Amino acid sequence: MMTVKWVPAVVLVLVFLGPASSGNVLIWPADHSHWINLEFIMHTLTARGHQVTVLLPSFFQIIDPTKPSPFHLEVVNVPISKAEMEALFQKILEVWVYQHGELYFWEFLFKLYDLTVEFVSKNKILCDTIVLNEKLMEKLQLAGFDILISDPLLPCGELVAEKLSVPFVYSFRFSIGNTVERLCGGIPAPPSYVPASIMGLTDRMSFMERTWNSLFYLFQDVVFHHVIWKDWNKYYSDVLGRPTTLCETMGKAEMWLIRTYWDFEFPRPFLPNFEFVGGLHCQAAKPLPKEMEEFVQSSGEHGIVVFSLGSMVQNLTAEKTNLVALALSQIPQKVLWRYKGEKPEMLGANTRLYDWIPQNDLLGHPKTKAFITHGGTNGIYEAIYHGIPMVGIPMFADQPDNIAHMKAKGMALELNIHTMTSKDLVDTVNTVIHNAIYKKNAERLSQIHHDQPMKPLDRAVFWIEFVMRHKGAGHLRPAAHHLTWYQYHCLDVIAFLIGCTVIFVFTVVKCCSFCCRKCGRIIRKTKTE
Repeated sequence: MMTVKWVPAVVLVLVFLGPASSGNVLIWPADHSHWINLEFIMHTLTARGHQVTVLLPSFFQIIDPTKPSPFHLEVVNVPISKAEMEALFQKILEVWVYQHGELYFWEFLFKLYDLTVEFVSKNKILCDTIVLNEKLMEKLQLAGFDILISDPLLPCGELVAEKLSVPFVYSFRFSIGNTVERLCGGIPAPPSYVPASIMGLTDRMSFMERTWNSLFYLFQDVVFHHVIWKDWNKYYSDVLGRPTTLCETMGKAEMWLIRTYWDFEFPRPFLPNFEFVGGLHCQAAKPLPKEMEEFVQSSGEHGIVVFSLGSMVQNLTAEKTNLVALALSQIPQKVLWRYKGEKPEMLGANTRLYDWIPQNDLLGHPKTKAFITHGGTNGIYEAIYHGIPMVGIPMFADQPDNIAHMKAKGMALELNIHTMTSKDLVDTVNTVIHNAIYKKNAERLSQIHHDQPMKPLDRAVFWIEFVMRHKGAGHLRPAAHHLTWYQYHCLDVIAFLIGCTVIFVFTVVKCCSFCCRKCGRIIRKTKTE
């Protein structure tokens, strides 16, 4: 009777509290692998009753807006075609993957800078299409969004949030040299033991590595502040109608959801509005397609090797492809290779090519012995999740950095795509499979990853909902955002103390000099008398 009596009251509470607990979420996405992590967050938010709207540029590569979606896709028709963006991505890959090994480091950086400028110019066209479109901005304003989730790979999400007066949260992996996190997020990054991204360094650096790391930090700060961000600063000031900078606007992020965790990161200081949510997309393996499962089972006691260079690097040169195929033909394992290029002549009977593979499910299969990877964060976390050792062949962006982390953790070995031979690949694969230390370290990192009080996806969603509930998270933002760069580094205090010391020393010297002269006169006068 007591239970029945309370049913109407419970229903009433649910009716009134249910809508209040749901939110209206706006997404500023980035393409390719960046979308995958964000999509998991969006699906979870939708399942929890939130309405999710995606500001989808028409040139977006990975999403087809004509297909059914659980999200509301607000397609923004940008005067840039998909083909143009794909061509730009390919040019970036050409420099980073194929030319990197042939160029001097500074020559490579300048080429990369030119492509970055081109990428930024297209990003500004996208930004113009949204923030200068009064009809669209009015529509977004009337929608009454509670939060904006942005990937800072594409600036402007924070500007949209500022225009709409809604709190925003970042979701991303890294910026070059940790620049955005340091300068805009305020996260401490001592160059003595926090390696700059893309440098391939660890937290245990020699004197020369620390010197190189410090110089790279300085170089990145100058380039970002005085070159890359300079035009954005004026752009943001013009749009908002007041003096500001891109970095100042980015610094207003309520939370920074970083897609790594302590199974990957080296120990370093961080702030309360930074949360590590690495591996939020990982999940238990599902059954493989029948034909693929049969091939896997045919491997017997030797097991399988999973090989993928990611979605962006779809093929290699004929020479490099045959080099890889020849190496794979010499190992006893069966190999499942994600590859869209022309079938190599040296392809062995133990190797099958696939346009696409269920990578997570394969890495979670009990027959899997090793993972040959380009070192993308998503693939690395799937390997950590399932405890699979890796052979890293990094290509571009954060991949050398990611593989350096995994090498330092004892879970991977690295090969250089430009210099490796077939024998190198065979020997390296055999080493990570037959040297038990790599599997042991992979399982140790997997245990660390799974031993968390809350799953990464749940943690990411919790903080997003936290920001919605409290209309922000200002109490977690450090006072560093209100300091100038010289105040942050206490250079004004150091200058004051040096000034005081100089004045004190000067006064003491002058006093001593005066006393000495006075004493000298007295002594001379005494002698004369």
